[in-house]
Amino acid sequence: MTLTMNLGQNSYDIVVRRGVLREAAGHLNLDRKVLVVTDDGVPAAYADTVCEGCRHPVKISVPQGEESKSFTMLEKLCHVMLEKGFTRTDAVAAVGGGVVGDLAGFAAAVYMRGIDFYNLPTTLLSQVDSSIGGKTAINLEGVKNIIGAFHQPKKVLIDPDVLATLSPRQFANGLAESIKMAATCDADLFTIIENEDPEENISAIIERSLAIKKSVVEHDEKETGLRRILNFGHTIGHGIESCEGLHGLYHGECVALGMLPMCAPAARDRLLHVLRKVGLPTEMRFDPERIFEAVTHDKKLDGNELNLIFVPEIGSFEMRRMSLSDFRRLLKEAFAS
Repeated sequence: MTLTMNLGQNSYDIVVRRGVLREAAGHLNLDRKVLVVTDDGVPAAYADTVCEGCRHPVKISVPQGEESKSFTMLEKLCHVMLEKGFTRTDAVAAVGGGVVGDLAGFAAAVYMRGIDFYNLPTTLLSQVDSSIGGKTAINLEGVKNIIGAFHQPKKVLIDPDVLATLSPRQFANGLAESIKMAATCDADLFTIIENEDPEENISAIIERSLAIKKSVVEHDEKETGLRRILNFGHTIGHGIESCEGLHGLYHGECVALGMLPMCAPAARDRLLHVLRKVGLPTEMRFDPERIFEAVTHDKKLDGNELNLIFVPEIGSFEMRRMSLSDFRRLLKEAFAS
């Protein structure tokens, strides 16, 4: 299946097909210098396959984990491109999960004020969410994605076959993003995850998740309104992620916890059932003040209020503005006991 992100001159195709990674050279313009970025947690064969199709490949592997989304790693990627003589006609290709995509995409965005970028996501989380939409970023002082740019890829190749190498925990981590989108926008997708085997239905889950995000981004590319619905669970989830000492949790696990306080009771009950079914956390004890302090550095803060997404019933959403005092109280109720 091929979806087209319709963004005028920034439009691009998203190809979802088993085995498409092996066909990368037939889908991407690799007849030039290409910086192929991966990490040491991704099977080396994936990036090597892409390199084989490049006329002048330059492969670089960064350490696995959020720590690689840093100025140090950004500088390293840019230094390599400068050293190898990359020009505005060359490209960057990310072969990995969300960290690799965010880092490599941001390097492509800032090198020579922007060069072509291809995304080949290898985790479920990146396939259903971060691989499309054009958000690229690095972290700073523990705050996620605070330094970044919108830089749309030229093409995205999504191969469900590569998910076979994921651990059950990483698979559940990615499902959290699909659950998020289903909870706000697609009751039928939520029912599939709720009642069917997600692994057996993974192609449909990926395609429906991408269709949701594609539609949202097309209506609001730079997150000035509607695109905020994609932040359901993320404001609190990023706050949890940013807290020192909580790095044992994956991104999707933090999002799962962040969704629960933002649902009406009946929707929360269904969400709890689904999260438990797929192996995501549903209750943990944190210091609410630490989460609150992390969230107040978040991009979603608007003066003394937060823009938050609330789910009154599965498949629908409301945009709400909440005072910081009310938000502090909500965190205390959700995580202090």
